Amino acid sequence: MIYKKILFSMMLSLISLIYIYPQSEDTTEVNNDNWKHHQLHHHFRFNMFNNEFTGNPTITANYGFSKISMDNFNESFGNPSLVELKLGYTSEKRNFEEENILDYNFKYFYVSNISVDLTNNSSGSTDLKTDLWRFGFGRSTGYGYNLGSAAIIPYHTYSFEWSKLRMEDTPLNTDDKNTTDLFNQTFRFGNSTEAGIKFQFMPNMSIDAGYERSVIFPRHIFWEWAGGAAIEAAGQWAIDGFVNEILDSSPYAAPVVNFILKNVLSYGLYELRHDEMNWPFNTAAPLAYDQFNFGVTFVF
Repeated sequence: MIYKKILFSMMLSLISLIYIYPQSEDTTEVNNDNWKHHQLHHHFRFNMFNNEFTGNPTITANYGFSKISMDNFNESFGNPSLVELKLGYTSEKRNFEEENILDYNFKYFYVSNISVDLTNNSSGSTDLKTDLWRFGFGRSTGYGYNLGSAAIIPYHTYSFEWSKLRMEDTPLNTDDKNTTDLFNQTFRFGNSTEAGIKFQFMPNMSIDAGYERSVIFPRHIFWEWAGGAAIEAAGQWAIDGFVNEILDSSPYAAPVVNFILKNVLSYGLYELRHDEMNWPFNTAAPLAYDQFNFGVTFVF
């Protein structure tokens, strides 16, 4: 538990430093058009699923390699693979301060299958085989570098989902069986976060690579979940404001700083939630999926 207290203290320090980050002391007059654009930019970034789905129609197909874990679980899960389809809308806008910086936003619906039947890796004879279907809504945001007809976009993703797990094997341990019975053949709510990079070789196509962490709750306790989500939202809001200041002063650093800060915060929170699904509230451990995803995206 010591390392988790240290992790929590580091995240609090990070958020505190971001909140007290001094405003720019540059008193140079800003023209009215840029000021309006700046205000709209703030409004746009601080809302996770704001407004309607707008932008260019987008299709993403992913394949990934997963690992399943759960706190205080005695037996081992076999490592499944993932296939996934995302349908949504993408907008890429050039930042008003610097023409070569892109403001990336992708809002989407997705459906996935994560199953041992999709992998060629041989699992141990005692590993538990699983098959999971999930669907949900997500949003990927970030700042990228415009390279003419190409672009590199590091991004952060947050999503919420409903999953249905099917246990192909029954745990021998009674406690483990009682635990998996909470998920088996039942729809459960959960959250995911992903850190990734898009390599856009042409305006209409990109190759994507990302690392995703997903937790599935054995039951959905709304107020505890909302409290934990509010903590994460406050941290991400603070980071948005901090990165806006960087965009004003050092725009070429903004994509990297935004990528690092947002994903470090999410990684830390999801590490804490590995033991308590609605941390900082005392709740049960979730079923956790860690996976590397690779995909291709088409924008129309």
